[in-house]
Amino acid sequence: MIRQTPINPTILLIFILLHAAIFSAPAQDTAKKSFHGWWNEGYPPQPAKNPKAKLLPLIHVYKNRFVNAKGDTLLFRGLSISDPDKIDHEGHWNKNHFQKIKELGTMLVRIPVHPVAWRERTAVKYLQLLDQAVEWCTDLGMYVIIDWHSIGNLKMELFQDPMYNTSQKETFEFWRTISKHFAGNNTVAFYEIFNEPTTYRGQLGSVSWADWKKLNEDIIHLIRAYDAEKIPLVAGLDWAYDLTPLREEPINAEGIAYVTHPYPWKRQEPWPPKWEEDFGFAASNYPIIATEIGFGVKPGETIGPDHYGNQIIKFLEDRHISWTAWVFDPEWGPRMLKSWDTYELTPMGEFFKKAMLKN
Repeated sequence: MIRQTPINPTILLIFILLHAAIFSAPAQDTAKKSFHGWWNEGYPPQPAKNPKAKLLPLIHVYKNRFVNAKGDTLLFRGLSISDPDKIDHEGHWNKNHFQKIKELGTMLVRIPVHPVAWRERTAVKYLQLLDQAVEWCTDLGMYVIIDWHSIGNLKMELFQDPMYNTSQKETFEFWRTISKHFAGNNTVAFYEIFNEPTTYRGQLGSVSWADWKKLNEDIIHLIRAYDAEKIPLVAGLDWAYDLTPLREEPINAEGIAYVTHPYPWKRQEPWPPKWEEDFGFAASNYPIIATEIGFGVKPGETIGPDHYGNQIIKFLEDRHISWTAWVFDPEWGPRMLKSWDTYELTPMGEFFKKAMLKN
């Protein structure tokens, strides 16, 4: 039989208190160290001063033209890459990717930022990709468009596919972040406010030109609170094709340019008179960039003088409308690449290479 000795209550209390102090103090210290209060949260910090920010001449608008600091008129020929987040996930986000682009004769690189990629990667980490792209383009002598790549009705916040889902607030926050981050960097010449506004034949609700005009004016005003030098690009309605409202109600802002996406399926042949009616007329008064053009090529098909490719390039350049082909990717279409491994061009890619290298 074991004899039990009564425990002194005072000693037991001291033991309990010491035990609590020993085993709870580290947890409390860890909690204090790991907790980051909301009062310390902020937006992405301003980047460190970039010594290359002014290497390329600043581009600005003069009447219906793009000009550099010397007053030289510029006609931009270029292409759109795919989303940097996609390229990075597929293992090809590096300077070599941009060197391949430069070899085509590219003057202007359009960088599409999809809302879903911006959210999932986070603004801070996505800006790291954009900083790399801008650095590489600076080194290679190419200018940049940053494009908020959504398709749909921003007024009613209804969009064509989940990858394009955004909101007015997120769009405003995106441009506030981008314009603050790239202020003073001449390589980033253009901010394309919204890729392709459309109601999808009413399936995405309704939006008037007056509604779209006001949204863009608000965003331009916001951008210029941070960055007064970039050129905002405003898309027409009907998937960024139709600029006819400019006849009566142009955007109330100076130093901007307009966007059109004149794909071959937008109108039936003959194209040139319809292009003139829908957007070409505006080039007499405003600078325009066709930020997406492209086409498929069927097996055995040749790109002759009357092919869409030759017709659209001639139409644009006769009116001094700049252009960027869609898209330098082997998966998204119409595609310029056959393969990531070889960087071999498709027939469309070869066509646009020849067009960009033309004197």
